Amino acid sequence: MNALTRLEQALAGGPQPHDLVQVSGSVSEVTPAALRVGGLSRFVRLGERIALSTQGRAELGEAIRIDRDGVLVKPFATTVGVGLGARASLAGPLVLRPSQGWKGRVVNAFGEPIDEGGPLPAGDVAMPAEGPPPEAMKRARVTRPIRTGVKVVDLFTPLCAGQRIGIFAGSGVGKSSLLSMLARAPGFTTIVIGLVGERGREVREFLDDTLGPMRAQAVAVVSTSDESAMMRRLAPNTAMAVAEYFRDQGEDVLLILDSVTRLAHAARDVALAAGEPAVARGYTPSVFSTLPKLLERAGPGVEGTGTITGIFSVLIDGDDHNDPVADSIRGTLDGHLVLDRAIADQGRYPAVNVLGSVSRLAHHVWTPEQRGLASRMKALISRFEDTRDLRLMGGYQAGADAELDKAIVLVPKIYEALHQEMSAALSTDAFKDLASTLQG
Repeated sequence: MNALTRLEQALAGGPQPHDLVQVSGSVSEVTPAALRVGGLSRFVRLGERIALSTQGRAELGEAIRIDRDGVLVKPFATTVGVGLGARASLAGPLVLRPSQGWKGRVVNAFGEPIDEGGPLPAGDVAMPAEGPPPEAMKRARVTRPIRTGVKVVDLFTPLCAGQRIGIFAGSGVGKSSLLSMLARAPGFTTIVIGLVGERGREVREFLDDTLGPMRAQAVAVVSTSDESAMMRRLAPNTAMAVAEYFRDQGEDVLLILDSVTRLAHAARDVALAAGEPAVARGYTPSVFSTLPKLLERAGPGVEGTGTITGIFSVLIDGDDHNDPVADSIRGTLDGHLVLDRAIADQGRYPAVNVLGSVSRLAHHVWTPEQRGLASRMKALISRFEDTRDLRLMGGYQAGADAELDKAIVLVPKIYEALHQEMSAALSTDAFKDLASTLQG
């Protein structure tokens, strides 16, 4: 039996050879987007990591396309000093070993520490970065209400533990501020924060100013905007794997991912480098299969474990809420909060459009009385906004419509009750605060 046959049996799970056989290839082509490696086509699998070594240095890449001529490898580093003839070998999938000692730490997409806290302690459980979600029929039900302390959320789009909700907003509308407020929500034993494609200066601001004393129970996975598309694509999966570890330990985890759109951009860059055609506004088909794979991993675990309450920000390009990525994500999540630039321009924060926002699990949170009150308030807000132009032009006379008269009186007070600064204390009872404002 020759070495090639023994290796093929080993990779197929057959009889193991007594002597270790290592397969390696060499770089045959270098382009700005990817490298081509010859000699590995029969042994590598799509998505597997490849170790590249040259001049005493080692770099990692991922197999993004395989054909008879070779393997197309996209490096994780932004600049790679790999030339023709460099050796390439299989590196295996990324496996993380989180532990309780990871809390309070900041790691990169590989799960390596990037703060000054020293080496990370390794846990006993190996968590694959791109693991499967729990089986649908074995998952626990999502029924337990949680209080966020953000009045507009608790009143109109209340959440449950294990729910997945998106925050849809254009740039500069207060998305990060709302995420910061939600990060302080009580009732979670662990917080996992994935900052994908963010500006470098915002990382310490979020961790130091927003989390404050809660930073000790948070794990931050960071991939800034200057890192490669491969790192930005990997970071959300790393954050999800860390959250899954703590969920499997029975903890209630709050996962905040900012933003899913930048993950889609990174996945598009990788797919285009692999030669995949664009089908919708430059996005490739694989992008729309990548997103559900990630989002479905959040939520409740199997019976007897904890939950992952996922809050995913979605950056709306050009304020177009019909963007293909936004449409795909909206249909996968359990609800969405829409931030409106017109509301932000009026100085009302959080700039949540209550008419365009929905929580698909609100019926588990509201009492019948609260559900009726929320519906009546939405009806008044809708009537108030629909007639705004008419009233500004002086085309409406008081007394002509009793319901509109009521809306003109009450809606400004409702808006006042919903206003909440980022630095303000969290609300303990949003309906009580609303009643106090209306009576006052």
